[in-house]
Amino acid sequence: MKEIMRTNDLATLSFAQALLKDADIPNDVFDQHTSMLEGSIMAIQRRLLVLDEDVEEALAILANADIDVRQL
Repeated sequence: MKEIMRTNDLATLSFAQALLKDADIPNDVFDQHTSMLEGSIMAIQRRLLVLDEDVEEALAILANADIDVRQL
């Protein structure tokens, strides 16, 4: 799996996951529970990951929705 996005913005993360789900692209959020444990200081960002073979399509979908994605 490859990371395609990091964020503390739960609305953007949820929207990105919905877009990927609609495109039948499996995805996982990492560091979700760690981020909650650290409280509200927002030090640990949640990471959105997809399968290696879905990276290009996922990045295109998110970019078309004006979601800022990083190449990590």
